[in-house]
Amino acid sequence: MVDGIVSIDDYDVTVTGVANHAGTTPIPDRQDALIAASMLTLAVREVVSSEPGAQVGTVGHMEVLPNATNVIPGEVRMHIDLRDLSSAKLHRLGGKIRERAQAIATATRTQISVTQAGHDESATASPEVQRAIQSAVNKLGLDSRHLPSGAGHDAQMAATLMPMGMIFVPSVGGISHSPKELTDWQDCANGANLLLETVLALARG
Repeated sequence: MVDGIVSIDDYDVTVTGVANHAGTTPIPDRQDALIAASMLTLAVREVVSSEPGAQVGTVGHMEVLPNATNVIPGEVRMHIDLRDLSSAKLHRLGGKIRERAQAIATATRTQISVTQAGHDESATASPEVQRAIQSAVNKLGLDSRHLPSGAGHDAQMAATLMPMGMIFVPSVGGISHSPKELTDWQDCANGANLLLETVLALARG
């Protein structure tokens, strides 16, 4: 059972260096955009791990230009995804990442532009809907736990208009957003029955 949905901050990053020949450019003379981007990727992990909490940060997309085997990368475009239930914490972590980006730019003699591309506010599940779900869990004799949703959903936007609640069913091995994602049929049936009982309970008031 979901207690709330995380806030999400997205950043578009462009790292600009100098594309040059891989064989004739000495290491000290290089302004390698991919080296800087790699350092920033590690910095994201270090920043989000620097304080207690469930916050996460991910660099999941990167484009390297000119993307040739014999050319030092001259530009990298990448995306940073930060998530936590607290928007204030995300803002603070984003500021720390910007500071690290500028330090990396200086050290690598590159330019790093960090632009916030989006913000999704966190959403809290309705206590009324949560009680209805828990009542249905008890009626069906199922095991359950409360947890925040680290993923954004349509429910995040619906929560601005109406009471919101969410039911999750287990994925085998905890794998999601992958071709290997799988949920046992019995868990699917349990989730469907739980949704039915919850809707009926809410309809009865």
